[in-house]
Amino acid sequence: MPLTIACLHTADSNTALFEAAAGALPGGALSLTHHVRADLLREPTPETLEEAAALLRDLAQGADGVLLTCSTIGAAAARAQDAARPVLRADAALAEAATRRGGLVEVLYAAPTTEGPTRAIFEEAAARTGAQIRLHPVEGAWPLFLAGETAAYHGRIACFARDLPGRVVLAQASMAGAAALMAEAPPLTVPAISVMAAARAALKARNSR
Repeated sequence: MPLTIACLHTADSNTALFEAAAGALPGGALSLTHHVRADLLREPTPETLEEAAALLRDLAQGADGVLLTCSTIGAAAARAQDAARPVLRADAALAEAATRRGGLVEVLYAAPTTEGPTRAIFEEAAARTGAQIRLHPVEGAWPLFLAGETAAYHGRIACFARDLPGRVVLAQASMAGAAALMAEAPPLTVPAISVMAAARAALKARNSR
């Protein structure tokens, strides 16, 4: 039976990104369900985080694991941990992968609300390996995304990253499409890394039940 991961998104466009990442895994071993709550993309107040955590706990009841794909409210994942079914924060898996080898890591983000949560999760991961983190807002990118100008959004991100000397990481799931414009130095992106991490965690949890 395929593993089932319930994804909580704050942007409907993320659904296709995570489906593509799951489809790239061998053997059709993973099935995703998608739940979109655009209204949760706001300042991560305690009330917002608890609302998201309650939803994550509900989603965990019908899946092998849960994946929170929004960086801004990423801290809600820690509030929703389930002993039997893992609840993962997508950008935490990305931060771990990006900092594993140490060195300079260039972390790009677009939404202003994600700056604090992104800095915190990457600095936490870097502290374990000695990696150096530099956080960069891609100025002017987020209004393009909100206006539905996806090609321009990805183009601005790719242009910004072009001359950065460190390992480039695109910290928001919505940024992943820019990787296709960065073939010479492919960045790390949220969907591919976090889907694989969720599958591993869910399989481990299933085998232990």
